[in-house]
Amino acid sequence: MRLWDRYAALVSGRRSWTLLVVLLVAAAALMGLVGGNGSAGRAPDSLPPSADSATVKTLLRQFPDGGTTTAVAVLTRTDGGILDAADHSAAAAALHRMRGATADSPKRPQPAPAAEPHSGPAAGSPADLSTGTQSAPSAGIQPGPTREPGSAQGAPPTPAFGTDLALAPDQRAVVGPIPIPADLDGFALTDRIREVRAAGRDGLPAGLRLEVTGGPAFGADIADSFSGANVLLLSITALVVAVLLIATYRSPVLWLIPLVVVAVADRVAGVVGTGLAGLTGLSFDGSTSGITSVLVFGAGTNYALLLVSRYRDELHREADHRRALRQAVRRAGPAVLASNVTVVLALLTLLLATLPNTRSLGLLAAAGLVVALVFVLFGLPPALALVGRKAFWPLVPEVDGRDAAEIGPWHRVAQAVVRRAAPVAAGTLLALLVCAAALPFAHIGLAQADRFRVRAESITGLDTLAAHFPSGASDPTIVLARPEAADAVSAVLARTPGVTRAVPTGVSAAGTARWTVTLDAPPSSAAAFSTIRQLRSGLAGVPDAAALVGGSDAQALDTRDAAGRDRSVVIPFILAVVLLVLLAVLRAVPAAVLLVAVTVLSALAALGLGSWLSAHVFGFPALDVDVPLFAFLFLVALGVDYTIFLVTRAREETAAHGTTGGIVRAVSATGAVITSAGIVLAAVFCVLGVLPLITLTQLGIVVGLGILLDTFVVRTVVIPALFRLIGPRIWWPALPARRHEPDYATVSR
Repeated sequence: MRLWDRYAALVSGRRSWTLLVVLLVAAAALMGLVGGNGSAGRAPDSLPPSADSATVKTLLRQFPDGGTTTAVAVLTRTDGGILDAADHSAAAAALHRMRGATADSPKRPQPAPAAEPHSGPAAGSPADLSTGTQSAPSAGIQPGPTREPGSAQGAPPTPAFGTDLALAPDQRAVVGPIPIPADLDGFALTDRIREVRAAGRDGLPAGLRLEVTGGPAFGADIADSFSGANVLLLSITALVVAVLLIATYRSPVLWLIPLVVVAVADRVAGVVGTGLAGLTGLSFDGSTSGITSVLVFGAGTNYALLLVSRYRDELHREADHRRALRQAVRRAGPAVLASNVTVVLALLTLLLATLPNTRSLGLLAAAGLVVALVFVLFGLPPALALVGRKAFWPLVPEVDGRDAAEIGPWHRVAQAVVRRAAPVAAGTLLALLVCAAALPFAHIGLAQADRFRVRAESITGLDTLAAHFPSGASDPTIVLARPEAADAVSAVLARTPGVTRAVPTGVSAAGTARWTVTLDAPPSSAAAFSTIRQLRSGLAGVPDAAALVGGSDAQALDTRDAAGRDRSVVIPFILAVVLLVLLAVLRAVPAAVLLVAVTVLSALAALGLGSWLSAHVFGFPALDVDVPLFAFLFLVALGVDYTIFLVTRAREETAAHGTTGGIVRAVSATGAVITSAGIVLAAVFCVLGVLPLITLTQLGIVVGLGILLDTFVVRTVVIPALFRLIGPRIWWPALPARRHEPDYATVSR
């Protein structure tokens, strides 16, 4: 096509270096104008805004205590013993110091007088964990839990305690509230919680252990765990890519060129993501930032590998390196563009999702891949043109007419496959089906505290609360309703199975009544979800109550349900997009349908095998709700990348060598580059494990496995075998000339 010819001439000509300069100047200007990503330390926002629990979080801002959020101090003995009067006094003094540290301009607080914790029949009961003695609104109902801006979205909300300490039933723990300004977020919140913890431990007697937990502490610890994580991710990713590029090219020079181009593209992609987040209101959090970097590095390196591989092949036929480069980018460019469009369009289908972090990933990662494409297509060829043949030193390609499609180990593998196409296809497809059969048995849905691999103080503090206080007492459910329906709402709460206590805890300025409800089930458990559903069902029958159920259990349930809805809606659109792109590129209906089907089977096999490994090897309690959708998207879209690289070359070869000969030559010519690209991409996804989210670790496991399956099984074995079995009809309606088919028939004997 004339357009591709013009492009090839532009990026390989003698003045092509000006394109490189323009790209670098534009990148520097963009970085200077937009700045860095300040939200990368945040945990993902996984709560759908239309959910009842999200509405509850919004309405809680209208309550008198909406300007603060509550952290919880938990004090126990290091030997696990019963707390005595001296321990109670030390706990009261520590709580006084920590409250002083929360002021915007704190003065060093003086030691507080000893205060006895609640005692008597109600001491340590759920009532102590859900009521308080702060100034009450005009209705005379005690205020309760406050909203938790600044904490991680979906983090467990904490109950508002009274000004006194609450004693556990076993007398081995006391807890107390610490008000935190609600407008703190990210690393500012981390600093404040760090000051609170330091103040509490300053002067704490030996033998006592103090932990600060609750929503603000949870958000602070997550932000702290992401501090420096992206730098570590990028460093390890760059190191992995560098090692693999050196192993692929065996040159001390060549690996630097694509690595530098892709690294600059990644920095620009981060800046573009930050700008888009500001324009759209989406959150470019730590998870989205990490996945985007992995995609830019992985896909960008794959594009570079394909282009450089074709360039090296052309150097064996052309003495002028610029002419060889022009041929290479002319032939590899359409495949690179098609693969990029496939992944970008597949990512954009995530905008149909309801989960905010899913929509954010769709837009921002798609933008990152477009940036990667621009840098590889317009930055890499000029850089290669500047260096010339010596970039491949010491293995500089000579003009010897070598045909990569007829030599090498991949040529022998492809020949062996097509000789025994039927048993090879049957055996590999059966193996993939066996792996996929594990998927229906996978447990999906992690509790909020289980989503992070770091054992931060906020998480261990929650464990301490759960060990000494009634189940669910440290993580109450919130019910909001109209005050005129208070009696009917209270009656429903009292008779709902699984509710141990329901206490009215405030009326907002807008006239919304609030109850703090303690469940007898552990947070985010199946029993807790069942109770939430029963509460919603029962309250729906109260006339004119407009009752809403929120809190962390309700948020987890709403997130899980929304994730299921997103999978059922988005996955069909992903498959439709991939199929349409393949039809447009190949113009062959059977080939497009077959390739999508095989890629889907490979993705399901990776999900099944990955879920089994996640549970039985790595010990994770479940797959996170985001993993199935994200993994399926990446496996299908990126798997089709390699399919496009392979099958476009097969179509090119078919005209002269027939369908079987064409696919054998395509495997031979692309085997090394696709294998290298697959190993690079799998390794880069595995690097996601350095980030603290279990979601990303699981995603790295599943996608890494899937890419290796696609590289070494689907692309090497399944597709050549199926092409051999189906024959020329695979290219319908544009059937190749059948006279070429017998020329390669001996391969099947």
